[in-house]
Order: sequence, then C-alpha cells, then structure tokens
Amino acid sequence: MRFIHLLVIGALIFAAAYVYRIKMDSTARVEKVLRLHAEIREQRDAIAQLRSEWAKLDAPLRLQGLVERHLPLKPVNGTQYDSLRNLPDRPPRMFRPGEPDPIGSMINTIEAASDPDSVTGSVPQPEDKQ
Repeated sequence: MRFIHLLVIGALIFAAAYVYRIKMDSTARVEKVLRLHAEIREQRDAIAQLRSEWAKLDAPLRLQGLVERHLPLKPVNGTQYDSLRNLPDRPPRMFRPGEPDPIGSMINTIEAASDPDSVTGSVPQPEDKQ
C-alpha cells in the first residue's frame, strides 16, 4: 500500500513539473510573440517615416526649385530650331559611285559563308514546298 502511495506522489510531482514546464514554454513563446509584434510595429513606423520623407523629397515644387537653383537650363523655344536648308553638307563618300558599298559587301560575304540550313531563334524553319 505504501508503494502505491509513493508511486502516486511521484506521478503527481512528475505531472506538476510537466505542467510547470508547459506553462514556462508558453510564457516564453508569448513574450517572443509580443517582442515580434513590437518589432513589426517599429518597422511599420520606420517605413511610414521613410515614405513621408520620400514624398517630401519627391515633391514637384521642391524639385522645380532645385532645378532652377542648380541647373543652368532654359526652356526650349520654337525659334531655337533651324530650317532644313541650313543643315551642313553631306560628308564625302568613301567609295566611288559605281563601286559596291564596302560594308554591304562584307555583310554579304559573311552571310554567304554561313550555313544556310542553320536555324536561329525559336521560330521553326519553314519546309520547302515543291
């Protein structure tokens, strides 16, 4: 009989210790959640502050004042454009009028040397219909 009493007392002590451990774990987790909520609130406040600062820095009137103060730009008038007849002369040709274009002939040589059956890109090559 005494053995059963000792066994029950031991089980009660074990149960009390287990419940105490569960309570301490839950208390620690609640504190962690509260800390995280406080950190989230701080981060949201910091984001709101940065957004308001950005809105202040990005205000059109402020930017216009900075442009007028620091950039020596003037508005463009319609009279600043010149007519086509005042354009400079065309530069001299690098080849005679009867000769083929040297750059065009290089491109044609490269195209002729490449494999005509090779396909590039994702579009399939069309079949030859006879």
